[in-house]
Amino acid sequence: MNDKVESQYKATLNLPDTDFPMRGNLAQREPEMLARWEQIGLYQKIRAARAGRDQFILHDGPPYANGKIHIGHAVNKILKDVIVKSQTLSGKDSPYVPGWDCHGLPIELKVEEKVGKVGVNVTASEFRKHCREYAAEQVNGQRADFKRLMVLGDWENPYLTMDFKFEANIIRTLGKIIDNGHLHKGFKPVNWCSDCGSALAEAEVEYQDKQSIAIDVKFAFADNTALLKAFAADESLAAKTISIVIWTTTPWTLPANEAVSVHPTLEYSLVLLKEQDEILLLAADLVNDAMQRYGIAADGFDVIATAKGSVFGQLDEHAAAPFVVQHPFMPAADGGAKMVPVITGDHVTADSGTGAVHTAPMHGADDFVVSKRFDVKSDDMLVDGAGNFISTPALDALELSGLSTADKGNFRVLGLLAEKGALLKKVKITHSYPHCWRHKTPIIFRATPQWFISMNQAGLLTQAMHEVENTVEWRPGWGKARIESMMTDRPDWCISRQRTWGVPIALFVHKETSALHPDSAALIEKVALKVEEQGIDAWFELDAAELLGADAGQYVKVTDTLDVWFDSGVTHTAVLRERDGLKFPAEMYLEGSDQHRGWFQSSLLTSVAAYGEAPYKTVLTHGFTVDGEGRKMSKSLGNTVEPQEVINELGGDILRWWVADTDYSGEMTVSKEILKRNADAYRRVRNTCRFLLANINGFNPQTDMVAGNELLPLDAWMVNYTRQLQEKVIAFYHNYDFKGLTKTLMNFCVSELGGFYLDVIKDRQYTCKTDGLPRRSAQTALFHVLEAMSRWIAPILSFTAEEIWSCLAGEREESVMLAEWYSAFPDTGSSVFDDAFWRDLIAAKEAVNGVLEKARTDKLIGASLSAEVELYAQPELKSQLEKLGDELRFVLITSGVQVLDFNAGAGVATELDGLRVQVKASAHDKCERCWHHSDDIGQNDQHPTLCGRCVENVEGDGEVRRFA
Repeated sequence: MNDKVESQYKATLNLPDTDFPMRGNLAQREPEMLARWEQIGLYQKIRAARAGRDQFILHDGPPYANGKIHIGHAVNKILKDVIVKSQTLSGKDSPYVPGWDCHGLPIELKVEEKVGKVGVNVTASEFRKHCREYAAEQVNGQRADFKRLMVLGDWENPYLTMDFKFEANIIRTLGKIIDNGHLHKGFKPVNWCSDCGSALAEAEVEYQDKQSIAIDVKFAFADNTALLKAFAADESLAAKTISIVIWTTTPWTLPANEAVSVHPTLEYSLVLLKEQDEILLLAADLVNDAMQRYGIAADGFDVIATAKGSVFGQLDEHAAAPFVVQHPFMPAADGGAKMVPVITGDHVTADSGTGAVHTAPMHGADDFVVSKRFDVKSDDMLVDGAGNFISTPALDALELSGLSTADKGNFRVLGLLAEKGALLKKVKITHSYPHCWRHKTPIIFRATPQWFISMNQAGLLTQAMHEVENTVEWRPGWGKARIESMMTDRPDWCISRQRTWGVPIALFVHKETSALHPDSAALIEKVALKVEEQGIDAWFELDAAELLGADAGQYVKVTDTLDVWFDSGVTHTAVLRERDGLKFPAEMYLEGSDQHRGWFQSSLLTSVAAYGEAPYKTVLTHGFTVDGEGRKMSKSLGNTVEPQEVINELGGDILRWWVADTDYSGEMTVSKEILKRNADAYRRVRNTCRFLLANINGFNPQTDMVAGNELLPLDAWMVNYTRQLQEKVIAFYHNYDFKGLTKTLMNFCVSELGGFYLDVIKDRQYTCKTDGLPRRSAQTALFHVLEAMSRWIAPILSFTAEEIWSCLAGEREESVMLAEWYSAFPDTGSSVFDDAFWRDLIAAKEAVNGVLEKARTDKLIGASLSAEVELYAQPELKSQLEKLGDELRFVLITSGVQVLDFNAGAGVATELDGLRVQVKASAHDKCERCWHHSDDIGQNDQHPTLCGRCVENVEGDGEVRRFA
């Protein structure tokens, strides 16, 4: 506007105005909104407003109560919050009860650093007290960060696995699983972390590359003549040494060797080494690879005979092994040579190595099973909980006692093999090997007495797989295949741990038989009642006689604690079945993809074991976060993105927009640059909403709302388009397609609104009579758009939606979070100006804009209002364009427009087929108020610089608009 307009006509213009700021200043202002939510008790008001409605229960998987939250935590909690808020907007009662996993080793280690070891510096009871206090501190810190993410929930009443009642219900659920016949005690190899000093569950094991020493070792046969005869070979070779060769990457397990296993149907060859003058027994398919590995040329060996493994390996489980071989260095109990049997097993393969497997039942699951089948007895465990060889006369003599299996003990075994001439080959290899997921150190397999939930003794695995296949929806679909692959043939679940800070396996077992007390069910409930009052110390401090009376002398208390995955796995009981307002099963569990081997699985197994059904109807999975180059987040790489820093710099809404705008089904890429791009996208949404708010300034919906059938066609189209778009928005939320949603919202802001509708109505908004129909019609449409859009963005941009809500006039809920999807769209009636019509107009406007831009570049015109255009259109398009009459110029934002028959030689071609455009500078003067060029400027003596419609808007009843 020029100075004259500023001084004379400014007051006659409807200039936009709003309290909604252009800059969100989210980092500074969001905490104020959070404080208000807490002050008014928003979460509780939502619960009251939705009481009695259909429920949607998203059950929170508990993060571990240790350390600051990271970007993965933020992703998880924001996704959950988006879903819960969208379900609430759909009218569902969707409470969100957050929780924490509070027991276990990581907390023990932190507390040990502070107060020292149990039994040395503090008592077990004091230690548990410190663990409880430490966990509570961690919960408080994480809770503050989660709330800052604008996640709504029952934060003041979360569930904690260390709450006394929760601990009691863990014990009760164990009792129910025992009643259903799924528990057994076993002595078998389990995943063992020497750093933890405890057994590990499958979910606590991860695979990483490890460099190991791979060796080929000879076990010499005791009866060469019989072996040669079995192979139908020349028995005159019996004087030579004949050895079966094993290959292993764990030399330290050789002291525990009790057998050598071969496959009954594989072909094995006796191979004569000419220069060495000895015979090796190897899988036939691996002979050539082995010879190359041993450095023996093709003419340096002969295959003298071949036979199946069943010829020399034990098949009959009730008869003696037909052949035995001498252990390379371990002595027998009587001091002589230790002989071990050659047995058969289906676990043996000829994929690599030698086709013969060194079998140490104390250190391998397959070894344990095959040894048990053939009644191969194991000596006592030779390795302690710290991973060191124990002291025995044999190990003392071999100088192995006290050595670590991870290094010195391993090298000593290699030395013994070399001394005995049994070491054929030694090489370093890199292979995938199980590691403790907490310590990141290689684990060992170690047989110890442990408590197991059996997969098969009462059909648990079959039942669980049925639930996976038939009752649970897996989103994305690959989640189903993932959990199936992890559960198929999975071993029994070792649920016992040797720790201080954990829920006890509250059982009494007979001193001699290890059988459970016959009244275990009643005893478990009695213990649970005590734990409800005193916590887990009630068990550890319990005098057995208090519950068992005279039987106390025959029974002992189990001192093992439960695997923490059991703790979190039974939240379906301790939370869903116990909390008022919740229900079992939950509609949804939502966690990262690693939980197919963790919480998803432990929850499924415990729920099926206790109740015969899955605890969830849908499992939704999100991926891990990686940096801008696709690398895993790592403090050592310095590529982590801390959510606290993002919030303090950019604000929570921008972090939330990034989460929603990223395909969570795979790896989620995040970096400062990516977040800045998301900040730009956020600003586009914010500024669009600000423009809408600024242009409904002074609009009172109770008095100024235009009825649907009286709206101008352009405004009616926008209202109807918004109504139709809302259906898509709701569908995106219900399908959990948040990236599709953000893309749709952005397109709406950029295209239909910013690129067309808002551009077109500016003139009408600014220049038409304040309370005239043309302006009130547009304001009515804008109001409906804002009512809908504030709700659309609320689950994602919660702060911004609340800001918009507070700026909207009219009676409304105290918070947008208390509202439901907008339902007050008016009936606009039928019209020829349907969506297809306006799409044609949008396409024509874009085509004309391209020609106008070229004319501006060529200095033919200045602003588009200084131009007049001639449109040469094919009949169908011409018919559409002519429907708007003179008001077509308002859509094209030019001062004049003529629609003419298509002329291939007229004007210039556009990107729209069937439309050519001729641009010329208007010869008329420019109105100082509306800036349109018009031939009626100066016809009013009172307003010589205004066009006729501006005069009408300033002094008369206001101009008439029929279409746009």
